[in-house]
Amino acid sequence: MTATARSVAYDALKRIDADGAYANLVLGAMLERSQLGDMDRRFATELVYGTTRMRRACDALIDRFITKPPDPATRTLLRLGAYQLEFAGVPPHAAVGETVALAPKRVRGFVNAVLRRVSVTDMVWPSEFARLSYPDWIGELFVNDLGDELASRALRTMNTAASVTTREDGYVQDESSQWVAAAVECQPGERVLDTCAAPGGKATAMASAGAIVTAADKRPNRVSLITENAQRLGLDIEVVIADATAPPFEPASFDAVLIDAPCSGLGSLRRRADARWRIQPSDVIELAELQRRILEASAPLVRPGGRLVYSVCTITAAESIDHPVPDGLEIDGRQPELGVWTPYGHGWRVLPHEADTDGMVLIRYRRST
Repeated sequence: MTATARSVAYDALKRIDADGAYANLVLGAMLERSQLGDMDRRFATELVYGTTRMRRACDALIDRFITKPPDPATRTLLRLGAYQLEFAGVPPHAAVGETVALAPKRVRGFVNAVLRRVSVTDMVWPSEFARLSYPDWIGELFVNDLGDELASRALRTMNTAASVTTREDGYVQDESSQWVAAAVECQPGERVLDTCAAPGGKATAMASAGAIVTAADKRPNRVSLITENAQRLGLDIEVVIADATAPPFEPASFDAVLIDAPCSGLGSLRRRADARWRIQPSDVIELAELQRRILEASAPLVRPGGRLVYSVCTITAAESIDHPVPDGLEIDGRQPELGVWTPYGHGWRVLPHEADTDGMVLIRYRRST
């Protein structure tokens, strides 16, 4: 059977839904094997990422017409059809007919009946978070941190495909991440440490500014990505396997330290279609503790007069401004020169809808003595 955009999308979605595969990894491999043309590859990508993002909303659409839970593969197929009908703008005859064609004979009639009813029945959403397709806890966290209006705008923006931005050197990197690297204000010849550097986007940006960069990460497989990216850009970067909670560097040995900390990623959910279904409330608590330890361990590495920049691609206070100021450092409250930042506690924040970027929090510190 010749692969189609929908069949590739369905195979990928089954892996994501049933096996917990990561959307970007499983889809990329399948597209390479598929021999689809560019248009079909783009359509398959939209179907996979869109159906995965809108999983809860798709379930709400189809569950109105189901009395007995279908098997996992059939539910995935129904989600694929519901996404096309409700969100992708596919004509109903094509969305229903082409999706039903993927179904095994034993459930073909069932899939056809459910999707036809979805196509002609107006939807009354059980809740706003179901309509926006987020777990309740994520929606409530955004509302608590941002208020109803800003939370709704941010959540809606993260249901759209992410913009692709490319630096002058050809490296593809979200604009807000570029702003974080610029906020370090690297000068030629300065020694700079990037403590959680993989895959190397910010480290290469700082090296391009003339800094002498040490890029560290504790995961050997991820460290190799830093090396590959530096070599591709023709940059000389010292790459080190190191745990940011116990860095193997002398005190006061860097002019600047960047901590792009491991975080919940709640500001970058548009790029990680499956992340909203993986992250749990307990993860935020555990990550906040890890971030605190990294901050404490990194502060002594900054020389007197030097600076430390902390960033996370989330919007939560627990993972950013709630952290105590590390010993020996003080807040650098100057507004970053590059980026669309707004004041947030003693730091700065950009929300996804404000500049069509990932949501990000940035805090800058300086060592006075």
